[in-house]
Amino acid sequence: MTTAQHKIGSGFGAHSTADDVLQGVDLTGKLAIVTGGYSGLGLETTRALTKAGAHVVVPARRPAAAREAVEGIEVDELDLGDLDSVRAFAERFLASGRTVDIVIDNAGIMACPETRVGPGWEAQFATNHLGHFALVNRLWPAIEPGGARIVSVSSGAHHISGIRWDDVHWRTGYDKWEAYGQAKTANVLFAVHLDRLGRESGVRAFALHPGGILTPLQRHLAKEEMVERGWIDENGNPLNPSGFKSPQEGAATQVWAATSPQLAGLGGVYCEDCDIAEVAPADGERTGVRDYAIDPEQAARLWTLSAELTGVNAFA
Repeated sequence: MTTAQHKIGSGFGAHSTADDVLQGVDLTGKLAIVTGGYSGLGLETTRALTKAGAHVVVPARRPAAAREAVEGIEVDELDLGDLDSVRAFAERFLASGRTVDIVIDNAGIMACPETRVGPGWEAQFATNHLGHFALVNRLWPAIEPGGARIVSVSSGAHHISGIRWDDVHWRTGYDKWEAYGQAKTANVLFAVHLDRLGRESGVRAFALHPGGILTPLQRHLAKEEMVERGWIDENGNPLNPSGFKSPQEGAATQVWAATSPQLAGLGGVYCEDCDIAEVAPADGERTGVRDYAIDPEQAARLWTLSAELTGVNAFA
């Protein structure tokens, strides 16, 4: 298939920070919604966007903790694993009459023990993908008028698994890392099809890999597992050979995708290290984006399935 998945020579790289990519970008008068924008990469994203002049809304599963972390920033309650909570947040926001310029679907869970939410859905697929799918679709009346950018935070872990079409909720054979990989593939496919549906309205969507960063996302991993993977030493200190970015560097790609004038007229692509990524090589090296994650037919199929599961589709 033909693809726009090619580097554009942005001038930024793996060690650029969120502040670096916002140099010269004035977001005064812009409104951004950053899910999970009070912890880890989300917190750095909120700080950078606010510094550049944006009004940031932080929907949070733990609003009290969020208000403490982002004092002076607008916080509201949102549990992505609960579709009633998603609906309630969207209704409150729409009632304010505001339009949205940026949505960064940043919140997520990783490699958790087998957990069920809602009607028995696998928690990583439900929280990381279906919750954000429902959120963006419910917010569409506020997204469309502003020609917003929607940024879906995926991961290089999408290389682990495509969509398990015969059992997306892992009724059998649960594997925490493969389930995480499926959810991250879903994040990419969501951006691919949303961009296709929204571009006539001026809405563009991007997915990305922020890089490896030690944040509260690792809360479900035992120290022993992170030591075994070479992420940290026995004392819990990050190991440089593992190539981890700082949180400021990790937030850069999502901020770049959300704001960069270099991406004008583009969309539906997967980014990494503050540039559009190349399609992954056939040798299995975990770099770039796998072809199944940007396949338009799979993206459309996932959209249809997600709309059926959530009962929400702004484009029906």
